[in-house]
Amino acid sequence: MSSDKSYFVYILSNTSRMLYVGVTNNLERRVSEHKHESLDGFTRQYNLTRLVFYEVYGTPRSAIAREKQIKGWIRSKKVALIKSTNPRWCDLAADWFSQPKPKPQK
Repeated sequence: MSSDKSYFVYILSNTSRMLYVGVTNNLERRVSEHKHESLDGFTRQYNLTRLVFYEVYGTPRSAIAREKQIKGWIRSKKVALIKSTNPRWCDLAADWFSQPKPKPQK
């Protein structure tokens, strides 16, 4: 059985480099929810809105297994994973969403 659906394991951070590991089937929607603080909980409380890492999987089972694996790691191993692809901890979703347009002046 094959599926064209993708599943994502992702890591969010904030300016203090606190980490959150999650899994989703729609990365753009999920990151938008975090950035717009439409979800209550840990990420909203600590302003975890910067996407610093993600991986793509073909099945939910493999994505969930990887999420659990990463969550079980010590912080230094998670940091090394992020730095392996994003050494400057840039927000990988910084330009995914349009910025609000300024209101015209009268």
